[in-house]
Order: sequence, then C-alpha cells, then structure tokens
Amino acid sequence: MKSYLRTKLLIATLVILLAGAMALWQVSKSRTFQFFGSIVPRVNTSEKVVALTFDDGPTPSGTNEILKVLDDMNVKATFFVIGAELERNMSEGRKIVAAGHELGNHSYSHARMVLVTPYFVQQEVEKTDRLIKEAGYSGKINFRPPFGKKLLALPHYLSKTSRTTITWDIEPDSNPEIASDSTKIIEDARSRVRPGSIILLHVMYPSRRESLKAVRGIIESLWREGYRFVIISELLAAAH
Repeated sequence: MKSYLRTKLLIATLVILLAGAMALWQVSKSRTFQFFGSIVPRVNTSEKVVALTFDDGPTPSGTNEILKVLDDMNVKATFFVIGAELERNMSEGRKIVAAGHELGNHSYSHARMVLVTPYFVQQEVEKTDRLIKEAGYSGKINFRPPFGKKLLALPHYLSKTSRTTITWDIEPDSNPEIASDSTKIIEDARSRVRPGSIILLHVMYPSRRESLKAVRGIIESLWREGYRFVIISELLAAAH
C-alpha cells in the first residue's frame, strides 16, 4: 500500500511540475502578459492610428531601402535594433535617426531571454541603449524582447529601470505561408488592423525581400482605411 501511495504521489508531483512548466512556457511567449512591469501589444484608442515597427539590423542595404520607401511615403516608423548589428553599422543607425525615425532596443545579441541571469539582461539592455544614444537618438528607449520571449529576469529588470516592453498584435511575416508573398503580407495586415495596432515586420535582410516589398502596399491600404502612422512613443501617448 505504501509503495502504491508513493507511486501516486510521484505521478501527481510530475503532473503538477509539467503543468507548471507548460504554464511558464505560455507566459514566456505571451504578447499580452508578463510578471513585472508594463507590456504593450497595442494601445486602447478609438483614434485610427497605427505604429509600423521593424525588427533587427540595421544593415547597410536594408536600411537604405526601407528609408527610401518611408521617405517617399512621408511615414515615420520605429526600428527595434540589435546592439551588435548597430555597433557594426553605426552609420546606418545614424541615418535612421537623422531621417526622424524612432529607435528601440532589441537586445545586444538577439538571444532568447527566458532562462537568463539578471546580469546578462543588464548587459544586453544597457549596452544596446548606449549604442542607440551614440547613434544620436535622444528619446525614451523602449524594449522589444527577441522572438517575443521573456519570463522573470528580463521583465523584472525592465520594470525596475522604468522601461516599457513593446510587443505587437500584427505580425504578417512571422507566418511562413504569408511571408513568402508580399501581397499576402499586405492583405494580412489590412485585415487584422485595429485602432492602436502595432505592426511588426522584418525588412533588413535579403531573405525578407517580400516584407520590404509589402511596406508601401501596407501603408497605402491602411491610408485607404483612414489610418495614419505614428511612432511608438506617439502611439503610447494616444492611449486612453
């Protein structure tokens, strides 16, 4: 009997541990919840405003091409840059700032920041912030977790240092079936947009040509729907 009870207790413990691990995994990839601080996947507003955001880079070719598109359309965007990429391509970061766009922190190494130490988080965040300031950006620097992953150490540090976690509610090029066709990317963004939406795109690398091609179409289609484009800091100010 004792052996039977011990077996049942062991099984129950394993089930509880597994359920806990699964719950933490869901939290780590949630776009709308974290244990500490403020997380923003979109803002609550009735105003037809939307933020266009780009992750990764900067890279020489990607930066020049996306800046040309945005300049042609007279639209400002938010670029969540990787510190290591910015360090290698500081002149490209300065071009983004000079063009009037916003820079955000996307970590230094682009590592998944789930099972990481507080010291690792501090280095990833602070080093990239210093590089962003070196590029000439003087506004408030928001943070976007690589791959959207976070658990304890990252949100705690961001909360402690009064930084906001910015995620997204529209990510058309994260779906491989959509990412391969610029027309599908445009339609997915148009069909999902709401007032206060945050759109995530990747345009900095050659493998993301379809995303780059889609930017102009996304802007034009949302203009026709009555939307205007703002940077993240402006979108946050529009919340009510």
